[in-house]
Parts: sequence; structure tokens; C-alpha cells
Amino acid sequence: MKSSRFDSVARAAVLRALDHAIGGRITLVEGDRIHTFGQDAPDRYGREPIAATVRVRDPRTYRRIITGKSVGLGESYADGWWTTDDLTALLRVLDRSVRRVDPLLRSVRGLTGRVTDPIRRRRPPSLARDRDDIRAHYDLGNDFFERLLDETMMYSSAIFASPAVSLREASVHKLDRLCDRIGLTEEDHVLEIGTGWGGFAVHAAQRYGCRVTTTTISDRQYEYARARVAAAGLADRVTVLDCDYRELGSGGGRPSRHAADGPYDAIVSVEMIEAVDWREYETFFAACRSLLTPAGRMAMQAIVIPGQRFDQAKAHADFIKEVIFPGGCLPSVEALLTASAASSDLTVTDLEDIGLHYAETLRRWRANLDATATDLPAMGLDERFRRLWDFYLAYCEAGFDERDISAVQLVFARPGWEPAMHEQDRWGTG
Repeated sequence: MKSSRFDSVARAAVLRALDHAIGGRITLVEGDRIHTFGQDAPDRYGREPIAATVRVRDPRTYRRIITGKSVGLGESYADGWWTTDDLTALLRVLDRSVRRVDPLLRSVRGLTGRVTDPIRRRRPPSLARDRDDIRAHYDLGNDFFERLLDETMMYSSAIFASPAVSLREASVHKLDRLCDRIGLTEEDHVLEIGTGWGGFAVHAAQRYGCRVTTTTISDRQYEYARARVAAAGLADRVTVLDCDYRELGSGGGRPSRHAADGPYDAIVSVEMIEAVDWREYETFFAACRSLLTPAGRMAMQAIVIPGQRFDQAKAHADFIKEVIFPGGCLPSVEALLTASAASSDLTVTDLEDIGLHYAETLRRWRANLDATATDLPAMGLDERFRRLWDFYLAYCEAGFDERDISAVQLVFARPGWEPAMHEQDRWGTG
């Protein structure tokens, strides 16, 4: 396709930016022209260089990147305007290069945030908007997610005991880690905020014998989870609700839609907090506190962003927020702790970083996506969708590999919780 004058200007700007690539090498192929950027040398943190080759098929690619940044990069890839031999490697080199300007962006954000944050906080909460945002992603189709995920249907980071274990085994290991962290027993009644496809609820009821009440605002997930619970013969132990967590108990000061709400012995939330707007963190923790017994505890798995980048990220619309997860917001651990301290008596008793396990989880999901490519048209999902999701999964994989984002398992507890432990654990072995 013939390029316009603006395409030429945009191309020059992109190539100028690539001149500053660090931590690896990018080879750019445009027809008969080949350009090389970066170097085969470790980055400033000593990480080994990586390399990728990019072939530009449509000159409008540069325009999309200049005007849309990460959104334009992802959407032009989805449209087939450019290809690469290693998408994750390319995104990792770009990530290393872009992060050089983080200190400048933080300085600017420090000045502008004093003005913009109070204005942004005026946006009122909306259960309807949140439900629409969740449906936009999770209601794509259960058939699709069955092929993307493993048999547990867990759409969250697994934990790999070794590289040889299957994705399913790693997902089950993750679930056991969450349950063990809060000492679940058959005496407990657990509230799960964010049902997903019922993986945690079924596992906890079957393996630990506890009662589970789980809630979701995705129509497709609600239907799927109810059927899964019934098929497992767990209807007497697992209750699936179609409602927002703020509609439970006295959470958020709203009257309850459910007469049998709590209090609960424990709460579990697996990568649901990313769908909570940063303005609502205190509301979330206040609601959790109100739903727990005085000895209650909460296990949370969350995707997090480094604390020094949180203020910048919460005001920045990137590819994930704009295209994949509308309304999404990655918290920092510090933001979660600040919100919990300001709105509840919950304190952190345990924290583990599992970010690199997420990178491996995403590699497994990308392999599943590739393996099911020929099945997608029958689900009403075209080649553009496949490429868009390939970019999305690689974009996240690169972020975890580069420690640009991470994932954690956190345990919060109310003051009355006394976890069972061996005497040597309580007093030490010395």
C-alpha cells in the first residue's frame, strides 16, 4: 500500500526511537530494506540481550504506533500489518527501552497528580458500569476459555513446582497454596469474590470439605459455575450468586439482596482486585471486613505493579485497559496495604511473589491458543481475534519476564485470627 506523507513522518519518528533500543537487538525488515537497532549486550541490570526480527507489511503501521502507542502497536499486529519471529522477545526489548524514561514520567506525574487526582476521585462508583466491563471480557464464550485454559478453568497464575509439571497440576498447586495459607477446614464457610468458572469453589469444597459461597457479575461464568457445581454433586456445599460483592451483607452501606449473607470465616479472591477501580480500594476492604467474623482471614491473589509506578499507571490508558480489560486497574502492594489500613482492621500476615510463575502460565496459554486456532471460526472468533489475543498474552508474558508487573499471594487477617501452627513454628527450633 502506498504510504502518505504522515506515514513517512511517523516512520521517521519510530525509527528514531528505535535508535535508543537497549538490552537487545531489533532487526526491522521493510521489503528489501533491513535496519538493525540496539546491541548484543546486557542491559543496565546485567540481563542477557534478546533479539527479534520484525517485518512491516503495511506502512500505516508507523502511524498507528505514533498515534496509539501500545494500543496502536497491538491493533496493527492484530490487523496483520506487521509480523515477528518472536513476539515476546520484541516486547521485552521495547519494555527495557521504554522504562528508561520512567523517572521523568514519575516526576511529571508527581506534579500533575496533585491537580488531577482529586478531580478523578469525583467519578462516582457504578455497579452497572463494572458489570458491563466484566462482560466485555469474560463473556466472550465458555468454549473459547475451555480451550485456552486447563481443566481447572483457572484464569490466573499457576504455581509450578517444577518445569515438568502440567498446567493443570500447577493450577491445582496454586489453589492448595491459597487454601493452606488460611488454614481452610471443613468447619469453615468461605466467601469467594470473583467466581471465574468455579475452579476454586469446587476444589475447596471437594478437597477441604468447607462450605463456599461464590459470587460473580459475569452471566456466562455464573451459568457455567452453577452447572459445574451441580455436575460435581456439590450443590449442598457450594452456592453460586449472581451479584456484586458490594451487594453482600452491609458492604458499601447498601442493603443486602441475600438474607443468608455471612459472616464468613474466610474470603478468597483470585485476581479479581484488578477489576476494582483504584478509587474503590477502600470500599473493597471495608466490605471484606464487614463480611468476616472477628477471627476471619482473607487470601488474595493479585497482579501488581511496582509501587513507584502506580500513580503513573492508574492515570495511563495502555493496550490492556483500552482493548482487553476495560475498567481494569493494576494495584501496587503498597496501594492495597494503604487502602486496607485506612478502611478496615485487616493486617497482612503473609505475602509471596509468584510473578515469574505467571510468565510460564502465559506461555502455556499461548501454546493452547495456537493449538486451537483452527477451532476459533466455529466459535465466531476470526483471525484478527486470534492475533489480538496472541499479542495480549505475549504483552503480559513480557511484562512478567521483565518484572514490569508481578503477581502476589497475600493473606489479610482480622485481629481475632490465631492460625494453627506447630510449637516449633511458634517458638522456633533454637
